[in-house]
Amino acid sequence: MQRYRRYGASSSAPVEEVHAEDEVSTEEEVFEQDTEPLVEGGGQAEVQQTGGVTKDGVQPMKDDLTPAVSETEAKNHPVESKNGKRTEGGGGGGDTGGGPKYSMFTWLVVLALLGVWSSVAVVYFDIVDYDSVIGKLTAYDADGDGDFDVEDAKVLLDEKKLRASGLRRSRLRTVETKEEKKKGLKAERQEQEAESSQHVTETGSEQAVGPESTSPDATGSVADFLTLNSFPEREALLLQDGADSGSQDVESEIQAAVSLPPVLDNSFVPEEETDSIDTTGVLLKDPTTQGSVAESERLTSSTLTDEAEKQPEPPATAEPQMETRPDTPETRPQEKLKEKMKKKKPKLFNKFDKSIKTEIDAAEKLRKKGKVEEALKAFEQLVQQYPHSPRARYGKAQAEDDLAEKLRSNDMLQRAITSYREAAELPDVTSDLLRAALKRRAERQQFLGRIRGSLATLEKLVQVFPDDISLKNDLGVAHLLIGDNKGAKKVYEEVLAAAPADGFAKVHYGFILKSENKIAESIPYLREGLESGEPGTDDGRFYFHLGDALQRVGDDSAYDWYELGHKRGHFASVWQRSLYNVDGLRAQPWWTAKETGYTDLVKMLERNWKTIRDEALAMMDQNTGVFMPEEENLRERGEWGQYTLWQQGKKVGNSCQGVPKTCSLMERYPEATGCKRGQIKFSVMQPGTHVWPHTGPTNCRLRMHLGLVIPKHGCRIRCTNQTREWEEGKVLIFDDSFEHEVWQEADSFRLIFIVDVWHPELTPYQRQTLSPI
Repeated sequence: MQRYRRYGASSSAPVEEVHAEDEVSTEEEVFEQDTEPLVEGGGQAEVQQTGGVTKDGVQPMKDDLTPAVSETEAKNHPVESKNGKRTEGGGGGGDTGGGPKYSMFTWLVVLALLGVWSSVAVVYFDIVDYDSVIGKLTAYDADGDGDFDVEDAKVLLDEKKLRASGLRRSRLRTVETKEEKKKGLKAERQEQEAESSQHVTETGSEQAVGPESTSPDATGSVADFLTLNSFPEREALLLQDGADSGSQDVESEIQAAVSLPPVLDNSFVPEEETDSIDTTGVLLKDPTTQGSVAESERLTSSTLTDEAEKQPEPPATAEPQMETRPDTPETRPQEKLKEKMKKKKPKLFNKFDKSIKTEIDAAEKLRKKGKVEEALKAFEQLVQQYPHSPRARYGKAQAEDDLAEKLRSNDMLQRAITSYREAAELPDVTSDLLRAALKRRAERQQFLGRIRGSLATLEKLVQVFPDDISLKNDLGVAHLLIGDNKGAKKVYEEVLAAAPADGFAKVHYGFILKSENKIAESIPYLREGLESGEPGTDDGRFYFHLGDALQRVGDDSAYDWYELGHKRGHFASVWQRSLYNVDGLRAQPWWTAKETGYTDLVKMLERNWKTIRDEALAMMDQNTGVFMPEEENLRERGEWGQYTLWQQGKKVGNSCQGVPKTCSLMERYPEATGCKRGQIKFSVMQPGTHVWPHTGPTNCRLRMHLGLVIPKHGCRIRCTNQTREWEEGKVLIFDDSFEHEVWQEADSFRLIFIVDVWHPELTPYQRQTLSPI
C-alpha cells in the first residue's frame, strides 16, 4: 500500500500527446529501483539493436544514424498514397496507407503507463478492500491479536526459518524428477533421489538441534496483592484523605496493609474511601494523597546505600530454598488446569460477532495502535449499529478504559466500568468474554476505591465460574481490602480444600492467621506459599510477616528470609525493611542533630523538656484515658500507651487543648508538624513491657525521642545491633525504618516525647507531594 501511495504522489497530470522522450523518461522513473545502470560506451551497438533508441531514451538525429537508416530503407518498398503519389517507406510521416504508425516499443511504453495509472486508480479510488483481504489472513494469526500483521509474519518466518533449506531442496528434487521422466533417465533419477533423501535427513537433524522459539509465561498474577491493575507509569501508594484521629502508632500498619494502586496526578484521585488491614485484622482508614508523588518513590524498598551496607549483619546461614512442588495427585489437577488455560485462546466472538469481525478488527487495530479516540468513535458506531453485539460493546469498554488512562479521567473510567457490565449482560455473550469483561470491571472498580462494588462483581464471577480457583483468590483479596478477614479466611479455606498446593492461597491464609495472632500456625502457610514461587506470592509483606513470625517463636532463620527478601528487591537490607521508600536517601540507623540539620529543633526540645514533661504528667493525672493502648500487636507483654498530637501532618482533634505550651513550641517547626509520614506524640511504657523487633513503614522520616521521665536502670532501645538508653532532657535520633526493639525492665513507668521529622535529604517538592502514611 505504501508503495502504491508513493507512485500516486509522484504521477503527473495526463497530456494529449506523448512523445517518446517523455515515455521512456517516465518508465525509468517508475522502475528506476529495479533497473541496472547501463554500461558506458555501448551507444552505437544499442542503437542498432533497438531500432533507433539510444541509452538515454532519445531518438538520434538522422545524420548520426546513416547506416541504420540505409538498412531500413533497403527493406521498405514504395507504396502509393490516396492521391496517387508514390512514397518511399511505410513508416514515414503523414497519413499513409501501409505499415504501422508507431513502433512496437512505443506501444510497450503506453502499456507500461497504463499499468502505472491503474495502480494509482486502485489506491486513490479504494477499488480493493485491503482490510477484508487482510481479515481473511487471520488463519495465520500467530500472536493472538485477532488479525494478520507484520508481527504475525515475523513469527511465522521465524518458525519456518529452519525448514527453508529443506523446502528448497524438496522443490529442486521435484523439478529434477520431472526432467528425468521426460528424458527417461531412470538410473540417474534413482541416484538423484537417494542424494535428495540424504539432504532431507540432514535438514531434519538441523531442525532437531536448532533453537526453539519461546514465549513469555502466560500465567500472571490473578490478584497481585501489591498491584491492582493500576496505570504502569505511576510509582507510589494511593491513600485517602482524612485520617482517623486515633493515637495509635502506624509503624506496622503499612507492613500489613493490602495492595493499593500507585498515586495519580491531582486530577485523578479515588472517589471512594478504601480500608486496609493492620496486623491484628482491625479495619483501618487509609489517608488520601495530595498531589502526585515524586517519581523517585517506590512501593518496594530503595537500594541499600553505602551507609547502610556498613552496618554489621547477623551471621549468614543457609539460604532458604525455593523448592519445586512435587508431582503429587493433589498438584496434578491444578497443573493440568493451568496448562489448559495457557493453551486455550479466549473466544470473544459469538456467531453474530463473527459476521462483523472485519469491522470489529478494524476498530480494534486502531485501539492497539494507540489511536484511542478514533477507536472509541469506531466502536461507538458499531454499538449504535449493532446494539446486541457483545464484542463491539466490550471493545468500546476497552477503548474507554484506555482513554481514561490517557486523560487521567475518573469520569471516563466510570464509563468504561459501566460498558464492561453492559457487555457482560448482553444475550449470547461467550463465557470467555463474560469472564474477561467482569474481571476487568472488578479491577477498575478497585482502582477507583469502590471495593465493595468490586467485591459484588467478583462474587457474581465466582457464581458463574465456581471451579475457577484464580477468581476465588481474587475474591479473597477483595474481602481483605474491605477489612473482612473472616470472609477472606473462608474463601481461602475453600480454595485450599480444592487445591491444597495453591501457593497464592497459602500466603494469604498464613497472613490472615498471623493477623489473628496465631503465630506458629501461620508459619508453614507463609513459608510454603513463598517456596511455591507462584505469581502473586513474591511480595515483600509476606517475607516481612514470615520473618516476623519466626522471630517471635525464636527461630533465627527469620534473617535468612529477610536476606532473601532483600535479594528479591523487597527490602533495602536485612535490617532496613520498610516498604514505602524514596530511592537514594542516606540510610543509617543512628543520627546526630548535626547530621540531620535540625539543630534548632533539637535545642528547643532540650531547653523546654521540663515544660513538655509537666504538661504530659498533668494529662496523665487528670485523665489517664487519653493515653490509648498500643493496638498493633507489637508487644510481647506489658502496657504501652500513646497520646498523639499530630499525625500525617495534621493536628489530631482537640488533643492540643490539654498541652497548649507543647503545641505552641512545636508549631514553629514545619519539618515536624508538616511531616505527612510521621507523628508527634507522648509515649508511656509500664514496667515489664517488651516490644517485638519491628520496623517503620517508610525511609522518608527520622524519629526523635526526648526523655521526660526515665528510670535509672532497665530501659533501653536497640536499633540494628546498637543498643542505647534514654536520658531525661536529651534527644535520641534514629531511623525507624531499621529494625528496632524496646525493653522496659525498670520498677516505674517510662515517659518520652516522640517527634517525627522529614528525612533531611528529601526535596521541598517531595515533601509536598509524597502521600501521607
